[in-house]
Amino acid sequence: MGQYVSRLGRRSAAGPARLRLHRRPRRVAMLSVHTSPLHQPGTGDAGGMNVYIVELAQRLAAIGIEVEVFTRATAGGLPSTVELAPGVLVRHVDAGPYEGLAKEDLPAQLCAFTHGVMQAWAGHRPGYYDLVHSHYWLSGQVGWLAAQRWGVPLVHAMHTMAKVKNAHLAEGDTPEPAARVIGETQIVAAADRLIANTEEEAEELVRYYDADPGKVAVVHPGVNLARFRPADGRAAARARLGLPQDALIPLFAGRIQPLKAPDVLLKAVGVLLQERPGLRSRIVVPVVGGPSGSGLAKPEGLQKLAAQLGIADVVRFRPPVGQEQLADWFRAASVLVMPSHSESFGLVAIEAQAAGTPVIAAAVGGLPVAVRDGETGFLVQGHDPAAYARVLRRFVDEPELTARMGARAARHAQSFGWDTAAAATADVYTAAAHWYRRRVRSHHG
Repeated sequence: MGQYVSRLGRRSAAGPARLRLHRRPRRVAMLSVHTSPLHQPGTGDAGGMNVYIVELAQRLAAIGIEVEVFTRATAGGLPSTVELAPGVLVRHVDAGPYEGLAKEDLPAQLCAFTHGVMQAWAGHRPGYYDLVHSHYWLSGQVGWLAAQRWGVPLVHAMHTMAKVKNAHLAEGDTPEPAARVIGETQIVAAADRLIANTEEEAEELVRYYDADPGKVAVVHPGVNLARFRPADGRAAARARLGLPQDALIPLFAGRIQPLKAPDVLLKAVGVLLQERPGLRSRIVVPVVGGPSGSGLAKPEGLQKLAAQLGIADVVRFRPPVGQEQLADWFRAASVLVMPSHSESFGLVAIEAQAAGTPVIAAAVGGLPVAVRDGETGFLVQGHDPAAYARVLRRFVDEPELTARMGARAARHAQSFGWDTAAAATADVYTAAAHWYRRRVRSHHG
């Protein structure tokens, strides 16, 4: 894998060293239409992408690249700009009603959002932004137009792809619409560089969207290693959260929607308790997160499932929490369970491991990169609850597994720092600028 990633990296950082040093963008317009970096991850459409944008923007600013994040205003009376950190500005753009607008309704507001972005740009001197970096396909549509209008390169990160999600749909989940597939195809063709989280995502861009392999660069997302760390250990975290010291605690943390498959964990616990009824007094299953996406249609669905399975007494539903408390939930858990049907990277898996907790994950998307099977956790093929129950049983029978794998997990996560991700992203920016200049020169030549 490393060979392919580095090859992409070298190709994406083309051009002489002098050019790289002197032509690195100084100010980037970052677009995040449907979710604000100021929102609480785990609520609505806020998740790993929010964390990604916040951390990346701050680290880019620290190495001298100013970032302005444009996002849709979702409440009245928000200030037009908020300084997130030195060198990082969040701009709220009015586009559509503040409340009650689902992500599916946002394509109709892209014209209004683009207008707001253009208004902000019009107030600056020419050449104010050196590059556009868009996140998710909705932002890519705006970025495509903005980059063309401003005469700057476009870098795009998909985060998730409609064709990939539709190929791995959970039972009863809603497929992504054709309009999204068309929009993504347009962005792939228009972007000067595409950032993929993993080698597999890079290959999917080429396979599903006919992306030019020379435009794709692999940059692993990072983790905030200062926040997500083993700290004072599992016992202290359990004491703070009011959890029993000797319990098996398989944790689900994330948005509650079919795609993330929290139902698989509950069904697996049901299977485990049927086999081992004596375990009931010493198992706690926290589900930390809020309904999202197609999960909003049945917000109580998971609670009802727990009752149907006869495990409501061991499941604890908790609303989404801030990053500091989330780190404590990770520390307290025996294991994090991620049975997702599709996952472009699975940032939560790296955060849990950085906190010293192993992970049981579906072998999908970027999770085989995030989790070292048999070393920092276990990868499960498919979504059969019995298969997850078998792996959970290992943590019952081998109580020392959590500490042993957790120590390896914490070491593994050290290679996923955000500083590394920001430096690699800056190289992609430089390469995109070089590619763009060559393209413009050849067009005019």
